[in-house]
Amino acid sequence: MRVHPVAKIMKLKALRRRGYSINEIVSELSIPKTTVWHHLQTVTVLPKYAPILRSRRGGSAKRAKARRVAALTWAQSLLADPATRTPLLVATGLYWGEGTKKDFGFLNTDSRLIETFLSCLAKLGVVKSRLKVGIRIYEDLDKTEAIHHWAKITQVSPERITSVEVLSGRKKGKSPYGMCRIRLAKGNDYFNLMMATIELLSKGFAPVAQRIRATDS
Repeated sequence: MRVHPVAKIMKLKALRRRGYSINEIVSELSIPKTTVWHHLQTVTVLPKYAPILRSRRGGSAKRAKARRVAALTWAQSLLADPATRTPLLVATGLYWGEGTKKDFGFLNTDSRLIETFLSCLAKLGVVKSRLKVGIRIYEDLDKTEAIHHWAKITQVSPERITSVEVLSGRKKGKSPYGMCRIRLAKGNDYFNLMMATIELLSKGFAPVAQRIRATDS
């Protein structure tokens, strides 16, 4: 952990005692969140400022709830439109199985699957400039060949594939071009959309699944 000036650490603790949240301290002092968290373990918020900290935390919860509601509304509107219903359902189904669950990230070795996912995203309004393409290959694969392959599949220039992770081992027979990772610049909006659609699908299919189980029993 980087060593910060004693005066800054004292300021950090003083702000906490006055009810500042971790994010507010990070913004105020330009200190990494992990550092702030580490130094706050022994700090107690003064009683008169405790309600302030609770309200600030509540504000974050309210913003998170508002984002969830907005995403659900967006998902419902897309599902109601015949032009976007199928792209959203296909993209969500693929993301549900292959996407990351903390931020927008999609990784697969299948070129057709990547093409299908990107085609659906385009129909949902994602512009190509937002795409962040990376690849993951094994050491026995040709890096240049893999880059050009995925550049063609994703329709971006090879120069835009700047993230290349090389893994140890030999996997050429199974995935000749490695894996392609798709991310979006500032992708929280589409991540929230995927999560909202998954939630809607889960609720919609739950009664059907229950009836199937009841029939089988």
